[in-house]
Amino acid sequence: MKVVFLKDVKGKGKKGEIKNVADGYAQNFLIKNGYAAEANAQALSQLDGQKKLEAKNAAAELAEAQALKEKLETLTVELKAKSGEGGRLFGSVSTKQIADALQKVHGFKIDKRKMTLNDGIRALGFTNVPVKLHHEVSATLKVHVTEE
Repeated sequence: MKVVFLKDVKGKGKKGEIKNVADGYAQNFLIKNGYAAEANAQALSQLDGQKKLEAKNAAAELAEAQALKEKLETLTVELKAKSGEGGRLFGSVSTKQIADALQKVHGFKIDKRKMTLNDGIRALGFTNVPVKLHHEVSATLKVHVTEE
């Protein structure tokens, strides 16, 4: 019996796949538990519609990320921190502080985990912080740390 998988089933198929499985397995397990539906014209057209909707949503998400990248790369986030001699900071500036300042001053809410900064910023001056907005789009945010 041909079935369309509605959910991932380990060892049998992934969501959206069309496979041929044993009749008893399809009727008694897959269809009964909602893991699959019989591969008829209605199920196939519904699957096609879902794939088109997912592609449309992915394209919109990519366009939104690219627009945000354009805006972020023109900004400079200003932060103040206590420093000692030679421009070294007492402590460091973390991605959380950068994300908070970005939201307060410029109104952009970006998760701190999307910012790639191995260690905190430990010196005064300008630092470029890479921000992963989408799996295909990365932006560079300028952070300027000044003495408090």
